[in-house]
Amino acid sequence: MAASTANVESITALLDNYLSKVGFEVYPLKVGWYNSLLPPTLRLAHPDDCLAVVVLSTPAMFEQAFLPFMEERGCQGLSDPIDQCVKRCVSSAVSQCFPGQEVDVRYDYELLPSRKPKFLAQTAAHVSGAAYYYQQSDVNDQPWAEKKMFGVCVHPRFGGWFAIRALLVFGGVTVGSEMVQSPPPDCVPSREGRIHLLEAFNYRWQDWSYRDIVRPVQIYSQKQKDYFATPPAERFALLKTWGFFSRESDQPDPTSDTESQVTGHG
Repeated sequence: MAASTANVESITALLDNYLSKVGFEVYPLKVGWYNSLLPPTLRLAHPDDCLAVVVLSTPAMFEQAFLPFMEERGCQGLSDPIDQCVKRCVSSAVSQCFPGQEVDVRYDYELLPSRKPKFLAQTAAHVSGAAYYYQQSDVNDQPWAEKKMFGVCVHPRFGGWFAIRALLVFGGVTVGSEMVQSPPPDCVPSREGRIHLLEAFNYRWQDWSYRDIVRPVQIYSQKQKDYFATPPAERFALLKTWGFFSRESDQPDPTSDTESQVTGHG
C-alpha cells in the first residue's frame, strides 16, 4: 500500500494515541534512511521506501506501564520483566491499531542467529529525528588516541533518561519523496560538551551523570533508578521486596524458556 504523508501521520497518530498513555513515544522513518548508514550485513531486509516507526520509552513508562504490568502478574518465566512489559505494550498496540496488517516488530533485546542485534537502536533513533546519536567520530581532534569510545543517544527533552525499545516495519506501506527526513536536535553542539558526554557514558555510566547532559523535563523516579541500578540477576529479588511474586503461583518458573539476551539497560 502506497502511503501519503497524511497516511503516515495517521499511522503514527494511532500508535502514539495508544502508547503515549503508558509512557512511550513513536517516530516514523524510511527504511532507506536507516539502511544507508549501515553495511549490508546489518541492513533491514525491506525496501528503502518502506515505512518504519521507532518506539522509545520515557521516564513515565516505569510507573504507567511497568508497575501496573507487575501488579497484574503479567511477568512470566525468567526473561527480563521490562522486556516482557514492553513486548506486551507494543504487541497490543500493533494488534489493536493494525489488525491484519503486515508489521515486522523488532525489540532492542532480540538477536539474530548470527548474534547480531535485530536492529541498531541508536541508529534508528537518530535517523528518525528522535534523538541525536553522538559518536566518537563527532569529536574533532579526539583526545582518546586509539581508545574505542562507545556512542550514546541524547533526547532533546529527556537527555539520557529514556530508552529505545522497538522498531516496527510496515511491510505493506511504502512512502515517497513527500516524507522528508528531519535531523535530530543537536543538543550537545560543542566539542567540549561531546567529550564530557562520551567520557561520562563510557567511564562513569553508573553515576547517571551522562543522562543530565541537557536539562531534562523529567527523569527516572527513585524507584526506577533503584531498579535499573540493580544487576539484572538480582531484580527478581528486588521485585519481591516490593511485594511482587508474593504468592507461590506468581513465582517465575525456572523451567520455562528464557530470552537469549537479558538486558540491563534503562
